[in-house]
Amino acid sequence: MADISPGRPPGIADSPADAARIDIVGLTKRYLTPKGETFTAIHDVSMTVEAGQFCAIVGPTGCGKSTTLAQVSGLERPSGGSVSVGGKLVEGITKGVSYMFQADALFPWKTVLDNVMVGPILMGTSPREATALARDWLRRVGLAGFEDRYPHQLSGGMRKRVAMAAALINNPRILLMDEPFGALDVQTKAIMQTELLQLWEELRPSVLFITHDLDEAVALADKVVIMTSSPGSVKNVFDINLPRPRGDVQEIRHEERFLELQGQIWQSLKEEVTRAYAQTAGAAA
Repeated sequence: MADISPGRPPGIADSPADAARIDIVGLTKRYLTPKGETFTAIHDVSMTVEAGQFCAIVGPTGCGKSTTLAQVSGLERPSGGSVSVGGKLVEGITKGVSYMFQADALFPWKTVLDNVMVGPILMGTSPREATALARDWLRRVGLAGFEDRYPHQLSGGMRKRVAMAAALINNPRILLMDEPFGALDVQTKAIMQTELLQLWEELRPSVLFITHDLDEAVALADKVVIMTSSPGSVKNVFDINLPRPRGDVQEIRHEERFLELQGQIWQSLKEEVTRAYAQTAGAAA
């Protein structure tokens, strides 16, 4: 098991030995626009995600949340600052990372089983072992019997279950989730949130979870990071001291402490959302 220091935040249980701490220090990312101008997406972002911790990031549209995840994964290089995973500087594609996007990232020409098998096969697992592992994960996400279906034959919620199985099958030390449930209806989203919590409790990877849904952030996370309007930086960090395991997220939303935390975070987030709206409205005028 990973060492747990006396300063480990409350609510974080023992994490697997391969779960990794994420340290983001002074992270800045700039891009060139088509006009050749410099655009700063994020500026001086600093945050820490402990090994096995679930961290949600919320902020107005365009504040650089997805950009931050891209730096952690190693898919992009920072313009300034640094990202370290497990004490090692990220200088290329980060090992042991799974990514779950809002849009379905499934191969449409592959069956459900073949989609889930992709990760183990790429890791060198034999086809026979990968098949058994994928079948087990499909059972765990409630899709036993759908192995031979194709993505277009599934509902939106079922495709998300396939994506979740594909993201977790390699037992990642870091799970990056970019609005994974944003396109789902309210009822399906609540089911998927509860299933995610149950699976995360089993594996305990370190999670960075982007969402525009404040209720979702509070229900799932150990801490919530508020980012400012563009260029994005960290405005506030809130510890979510709701007990774990949390069970049904729909029931959590009615608890007094949940409502208190949601109200506190919204007061901080509201300023940034209002500022971002004013910026875009001014640009469109």
